[in-house]
Amino acid sequence: MKIGEKIPDFSVDALVGGQIRRIKLHDYLGKWMVLIFYPADFSFVCPTELEDAERHYGEFKELGAEVFSVSTDTAYSHLAWHDTSPAISKISYPMIADPAGKMCREFGTYLEDDGLSLRGTFILDTDGILRTIEIHSNNIGRNISETLRKLKAAVYVKEHPGEVCPVNWEPGKKSIKPGDELVGKI
Repeated sequence: MKIGEKIPDFSVDALVGGQIRRIKLHDYLGKWMVLIFYPADFSFVCPTELEDAERHYGEFKELGAEVFSVSTDTAYSHLAWHDTSPAISKISYPMIADPAGKMCREFGTYLEDDGLSLRGTFILDTDGILRTIEIHSNNIGRNISETLRKLKAAVYVKEHPGEVCPVNWEPGKKSIKPGDELVGKI
């Protein structure tokens, strides 16, 4: 996937509300989608990130977004992890199973030699168009607050065509209209 491309219609198994279900990502069109790829269940950094995403889940939903975590583990592994980990038991957003690595390959996070995903965060708009990409080494945890800030900026520029968000933009700060000075507060 590249910026500006539409997500394929993946049909995947996911742990949702403690139940394994088959979901289609195109069923979520009309909402923003935040995909959080991670290497593996029962690991060290991953539960800290996924738990932090859950802490901010209400804020994501207020912005009209659905959060999904994605790993190459099976939905049954997600369920076992959910049932045994205090951090993961809190998660209420869908945990996607990608044991064949199809989504990971499509998004460019798949490590062929390991059968695992790199840490990757992707934001798709309400039309399923990819708007942000962040991929990094598995030994570095991500900042979910920054993901939320990027989502807020993406929502803002979609709702305000012709405006862009400058460095460290937050709601309430001024945006930029290329060719003009900073425009008024939100």
